[in-house]
Amino acid sequence: MGMDPYEWLPMVKAKMAGTSPLLAPEQLQSFVSYYFDRRDIYLDVLKTHPAPLYLQESSVLRARAARMKRAFEYLLPEVAFYFAVKSNNHPHVASVLIDEGFGLDVSSGQELESALFLGAPDIVFSGPGKTPQELRLAVSHAERVVILMDSFGELERLGPLAAEMDTTIRCGVRLTVNPTGLWRKFGIPMTDLPAFIDAVRQHPRVHLAGLQFHTSWNLSPAPQIAFIRELGEMLAALPAEARGPIEFIDIGGGYWPEQGEWLQAAGTPEGRLRDALDLPAGGVDAHFHLPSTPIEGFADALSGAIRTHLLSSVSCRICLEPGRWICNDALQLLLSVVDKKAPDLVITDAGTNAIGWERFETDYFPVLNLTRPSLVEKPCHILGSLCTPHDVWGYTYFGTDIQPGDILMIPTQGAYTYSLRQTFIKPLPCVITL
Repeated sequence: MGMDPYEWLPMVKAKMAGTSPLLAPEQLQSFVSYYFDRRDIYLDVLKTHPAPLYLQESSVLRARAARMKRAFEYLLPEVAFYFAVKSNNHPHVASVLIDEGFGLDVSSGQELESALFLGAPDIVFSGPGKTPQELRLAVSHAERVVILMDSFGELERLGPLAAEMDTTIRCGVRLTVNPTGLWRKFGIPMTDLPAFIDAVRQHPRVHLAGLQFHTSWNLSPAPQIAFIRELGEMLAALPAEARGPIEFIDIGGGYWPEQGEWLQAAGTPEGRLRDALDLPAGGVDAHFHLPSTPIEGFADALSGAIRTHLLSSVSCRICLEPGRWICNDALQLLLSVVDKKAPDLVITDAGTNAIGWERFETDYFPVLNLTRPSLVEKPCHILGSLCTPHDVWGYTYFGTDIQPGDILMIPTQGAYTYSLRQTFIKPLPCVITL
């Protein structure tokens, strides 16, 4: 029997009233000030490379890599870092991180080929549905590649292939963090681990050396800690001969940048509900904030859980697969205003095919007018030049005014934007590296 409307209507009304935390103005102004202080660096690039363009900052990548290593190496006896290539697949990003001592985490044959071409000495190959050709490529470079197996079926394909190629391949197995939802696509249920260990024994050329899991969109370490606790219970229950071969446990990535997640009203739960009811989602001047834990906080909490629940049963290396946290701040997008159609509507010279999806209808990133800087945010629809109404950069900008020819910047577009770019109507911006 359904709920009486008189019962659920007050609940809907309360939800629509909104409980999402607002972004503090001082945090937003500090963020904007940092980029305005560097505006001469960005504008100098445009003297030889016209907008639109992606601007990669190598120094930011190096600083982020160093900070992550510093945070975890101090607290864990043996730790290794693998950059998740899918988060930003530009070769320069991977090259810088290899130089900083990172391995690469790849999830396709295409990414594996790129990692091999770049000379990466340490590669983990994860992801579901690896094809026979992809597995053959990995086995042929067994001295550099560890395969993170995703299923019993993958093991049954890999075992005969490794035997045929007369090559022993080091492997791990991925454990799914949610055996009932869509995330069951990845890995095997933890309860199947003993059976998987037994199945590997039938394939002498497959050396099961480790375990891997991954939780995503981690605003705090809580989801990882919860799974680490479950995994620790499983490991403690395994016989010693099953635990002995474990050389590494890979706890994945998903660390959210510490500024947290910034949202437009339409990206909040109450905004989505209002949209479903065909009501305005909310004002464009309201920005919302889901806070995130600094990486040092992740390191402290995770290392404590790892020591308590994992290293008490096995002596092994701990691996991390950061992607978003490393590259998010290292790429800025520069555009120019082509047309001003109304006092509150401008069109830029590039479309959101440069980031691959309609991100800014729900996610909030400040649009900075580098030509006319100001810490005052003004309402204006900043739209791209694609023939679609969903081509939105933002609904406000920071500046004294906005006119054709002005240079706009959307900062921190390094993660899951460049990799998702697509050729659609307009050409893609060029990439300039500092």
